[in-house]
Amino acid sequence: MTRASLDKQPHEVASMFDRTARRYDLMNDVLSLGQDRLWRRATAAAVDAGPGELVLDLGAGTGTSTDAFTSLGARAIASDFSLGMLRTGVARRGGSGISGGGVRGVTFVAGDALRLPFADDSFDAVTISFAIRNVADTEQALREMLRVARPGARLVVCEFSRPTARSFDLVYTQYLIRMLPIAARAVSSNPDSYEYLAESIRAWPDQAEFARTIRRAGWERVAWRNLSLGIVALHRGYKPGPENGESPAVPA
Repeated sequence: MTRASLDKQPHEVASMFDRTARRYDLMNDVLSLGQDRLWRRATAAAVDAGPGELVLDLGAGTGTSTDAFTSLGARAIASDFSLGMLRTGVARRGGSGISGGGVRGVTFVAGDALRLPFADDSFDAVTISFAIRNVADTEQALREMLRVARPGARLVVCEFSRPTARSFDLVYTQYLIRMLPIAARAVSSNPDSYEYLAESIRAWPDQAEFARTIRRAGWERVAWRNLSLGIVALHRGYKPGPENGESPAVPA
């Protein structure tokens, strides 16, 4: 699968990431010029998970992003539908397979964002970084996240977005079209996947449109802030519930 489409086939996307898993984290570091570390820190700060809390890190891949939550004292589940990504993450922590057991503070669970294998009202925070763009039905995935979140729980979505300055947007678009594929061929174990990456970024809605999608899914107090001149946006929301001064409610 090398062409971006908003009608994504889950098995094709999962297979693509399986082939990318071995050098995925290295590629992220190279292609973002190290900015991915800043984005992970900003996401962890927005989630603000503390001792005793349970965080779902969806689309977690190898679990690199998940480590930031356990370091703050929370328990975390790294969930992804790419078994190759999950196995790579477990192996790096000295484990084997995907047993669902904790490996160095992180529990790895295979799961589809459209049918999460978790009970209602389970998590204090739900977060997804650079993965909701790959889901076949964005709004349905956000509803599933709402379902498994506890009343009053917070949502944090870190995703590529639209640069705010038109002149920079033009430069960034040229980078995606021309430079990213060249870098991917030099470093990645599956360079074709980065053609998909570039096109999926260009096809993704801007900050305001994605915020409206989050609201339609049932999340409240939705807001965002731009990172790296709008290359990435950090969206936040809350599940209706007592902690927000409202009655618990989940859309039908």
